[in-house]
Amino acid sequence: VQLQASGGGLVQAGGSLRLSCAASGRTFYVYAMGWFRQAPGKEREFVAHIKGSGLVTNYTESVKGRFTISRNNARKTLYLQMDSLKPEDTALYYCASKTTPNGNDGDGQTYDYWGHGTLVTVSS
Repeated sequence: VQLQASGGGLVQAGGSLRLSCAASGRTFYVYAMGWFRQAPGKEREFVAHIKGSGLVTNYTESVKGRFTISRNNARKTLYLQMDSLKPEDTALYYCASKTTPNGNDGDGQTYDYWGHGTLVTVSS
């Protein structure tokens, strides 16, 4: 599976962005897909994940109520709608997929495939 993230950019605080992650390769119907981010000088952190069915989602506390993860299996695309953005959301955002239900879905080390990051910058 190859993943290509896009949609990042510069936005003012309170604004919105929608990230996309296009998948190609053998299969898109993996166990789960997720978004992670890494801010300058910080460790990579979990943002959100969605199970293969699209019915089960989970978010890190700081983005609950502001971000929405979704997927379109027909288009083989993962999305992250980000609303009410804050300067602390500034980071390089990565999409990832995991093929088996091993370990914690919020742990990036359990994911098998990663896309290149897309940069989100939120100005105050």
